[in-house]
Amino acid sequence: MQNFQDKTAVITGAAGGIGLALARQAAGCGMKLVLTDLDADRLQHAAASLGLPPERLLLRAADVSREADVAALADASFARFGAVHLLFNNAGVGCSRLTTEHSTADWDWVLGVNLMSVVHGIRHFVPRMQQQGEPSHVVNTASAAGLVSSPGMAAYNVSKHGVVTLSETLYAELAEQKSQVGVSVLCPAWVPTGINQSARHRQPRFGAEPELSPQSAAYAVRMAQAVQSGKLTPDDIARITFSAVEQGQFYIAPHRKILQAVELRCQDMVQGRNPTPPTPPASPTPPAAAEVSR
Repeated sequence: MQNFQDKTAVITGAAGGIGLALARQAAGCGMKLVLTDLDADRLQHAAASLGLPPERLLLRAADVSREADVAALADASFARFGAVHLLFNNAGVGCSRLTTEHSTADWDWVLGVNLMSVVHGIRHFVPRMQQQGEPSHVVNTASAAGLVSSPGMAAYNVSKHGVVTLSETLYAELAEQKSQVGVSVLCPAWVPTGINQSARHRQPRFGAEPELSPQSAAYAVRMAQAVQSGKLTPDDIARITFSAVEQGQFYIAPHRKILQAVELRCQDMVQGRNPTPPTPPASPTPPAAAEVSR
């Protein structure tokens, strides 16, 4: 997909972080936008910063971990603009603690937002995008945590690995169908977003965040420091992502150094070695998607 002017982009988790940066990039390319987030007030504020006329913008508060909300988002998007050309399944949350201290609610929350929202987006948007008969593209925000595994991030790692393999599967299927819908999976490492503060957006049905043990608290502190240390900004990630879409690139890994860890992991597998421990003081994997929705 190389022509963005007057096309329509749908972005989940659009109130901040990478989601808002994608919206800025899309607006700069002359696109019409459908933006959604769990936080309606924050979404309104973010949308106002774009300076788009009302006729080129649709805002919807949604809990994208719920299929009904994503189905309604798809209906509203196609009803308003007639077609969707870029779908960014971007919303995400982070959770840092020992694997043995992840509650069932933690798993339900993180997998619901990070993985099932992508499942719902594919289910309710892609068939209609295929019927349009013109080039379009899906970008699923995973993370470098979908390519390597760091301690203290079990639910996050599992969710992002799931997004990677889901994207690979969808890519293969659409290629076999000779579909005009392209697919990319975005795998950034540390990016300065608010994902380490995701608990603020934890839906009541998932309960309060459990108290952290000292070791889990140390992981949480390490994650917060790593997020804020990111050298690439959300706007950098957005520019790289749009360039990759133009080139039809599937794997988008903005932080090239992370590929050294990916290669080492693959070598461990091929050579039958036990996993090589991550480099201290923190693994190079990441939370990266914009914190929001849900």
